[in-house]
Amino acid sequence: MQDPISSNEGQPQLRLPLNVATVKDLWSRTYNTQGKPDWSHTYPYYHPDIVFQDSIQRLEGIVAFKSLCERLTERCEELRMDILSAAQDGNTIHMQWTMTMMFKKFPSTPVYGATVLTLHEDGRIISQRDYYDLWGDIFNGIPWFKKPYRKFMYKKFG
Repeated sequence: MQDPISSNEGQPQLRLPLNVATVKDLWSRTYNTQGKPDWSHTYPYYHPDIVFQDSIQRLEGIVAFKSLCERLTERCEELRMDILSAAQDGNTIHMQWTMTMMFKKFPSTPVYGATVLTLHEDGRIISQRDYYDLWGDIFNGIPWFKKPYRKFMYKKFG
């Protein structure tokens, strides 16, 4: 079922129901473009009370979430995401992905992770939890630091 929503221009547009196919399409249009990512087409799919959490932060509300997206856009020259797998179980959508961030002064950095989206009863995303090892993936890209970091991690954790 589609329900009308307002676009930025004030004209009604249709919001497709969120499922694996819709999410893959939305995310691919956000990240897999040349240049800066653009989340604006995804905002109508987020509930105003969205709770976003990742390895770095926990944010509540659509205003805070949009600010996060704007900060990431500002910092990255380009951002790509390859969705490796996706599945849905009821109101929960799981994705496994590789995100490659390109910064102005640093080499491209792949980050490997997963996202769990929880859908509100109205069909919009009420919770997004991203899981990834930010520091491990970044440190893997620093030749002189990778080996000592991995040695430390092995010694302390496993």
